[in-house]
This record gives sequence, structure tokens and C-alpha cells, in this order.
Amino acid sequence: MSGAPCGSRGLSASSEARAEIVELITQLEAKNPTPAPTEALTLLNGKWILAFTSFVGLFPLLSRDGALPLVKLEEISQTIDSENFTVQNSVLFSGPLATTAITTNAKFEVRSPKRIQIKFEEGIIRTPQLTDSIELPENVDFLGQKIDITPVKGLLTSVQDTTSSVARTIYSRPPLKFSISNNNAESWLLTAYLDDELRISRGDGGSIFVLLKEGSPLLTT
Repeated sequence: MSGAPCGSRGLSASSEARAEIVELITQLEAKNPTPAPTEALTLLNGKWILAFTSFVGLFPLLSRDGALPLVKLEEISQTIDSENFTVQNSVLFSGPLATTAITTNAKFEVRSPKRIQIKFEEGIIRTPQLTDSIELPENVDFLGQKIDITPVKGLLTSVQDTTSSVARTIYSRPPLKFSISNNNAESWLLTAYLDDELRISRGDGGSIFVLLKEGSPLLTT
């Protein structure tokens, strides 16, 4: 899972590379060690980190990763609670001063040995969390040009010190919640491969999601 396909979750891979990845995924699915994943809910349980997807609905989001200077798409994850039959999807963003996340909460029902039906109930925009210190690169890409930001590092540190008290007042506010009740409120997910560290799922329209369990050494390879 190393290299561009994983780091960019598949977006930066060429069409040829993506086709090869999908072929490898299909071969792996044929060796699924858990033929009835929904009967092994404790194995499904936990937080899963997205490593690769063919879901075009995420491409606009993924393509913007790095498009705004100093704003980074840190993580896309899915947390399954098999005891309460809930699913939480989360997208984590970070900047030099704060981090924030957008999540959706859903309930799920088992529909077959491999498929669950998901009904989304609410979305949450998390209150930004102030970072302990500013960590900036030496330069950033902006409109195809590398801009040296070393001269402004000291200034931004001063800005952080000045605005911390105001920011903490804002950050103490509760997250923004909104209900989800449109035509996209329901979906299904079929788990085609499942072991202790790796999950391959297919969604509406045949979209592929490759996810790694939080804590898996595969996330660092």
C-alpha cells in the first residue's frame, strides 16, 4: 500500500495503474478469509482508515487536497460499532493553527452474509481544535509555484500567540449538527474481503473502498 496510490488514496494514480490496482483487489477478494463478514461483526468493529477508493463522489474532495496552501486532508475514516449497529464516516482536515473534522453518523442493518444497509441520520461539523504549535513547511505550492514562507514563520507564531485566547473562546462552542433526510440518506455496503488489518468493501455503483484497521503496520509501509 505504499506509494502514490495509497498516499493520494488512488487519485493521483494513472488510469493504467488504477486498472492494475483494481485487478489486484479482485484477486485478493477471491481469497477472502471471512466469507460471511456480517456474521463476524467483532472483526468489522473498530476504526478503518481509507487507503484507496474508486468512488468518484470523493474525487472532488481528494483533488482539493493541497489545493489550498497549508490546508491538508489528513484522514478519511470509517468507524463501525458492532454492538450498537452504528457507522461513523469522518474526514479530518488540518491547518497551521487548527484541525477540524466533518463526520456523518448512521445506523446499519445486516441484510446478507456480506451486505449491510446504511441509513445516515446526521452530519456534524466539529469545532476546530487549536494546535499546540505552528508547524510549517519551508515552502508551499501555490498555482504551480513554490513559495518560500520561511520569512513569515516568526510572524505566524506571533499571530498564534495573540489569537489563542480568542480562538479558545470560539473552539469552546459545541459542534454544528444537521440532520440528513434527503435521497442520499440510505446506502449499502458489501464487504468483499476482511481480515484483522484489511477490509475491501464495495458500495453503490460498484465503487471500491480499501481500508486499513487503525494501528495496522500496513499504514506505515
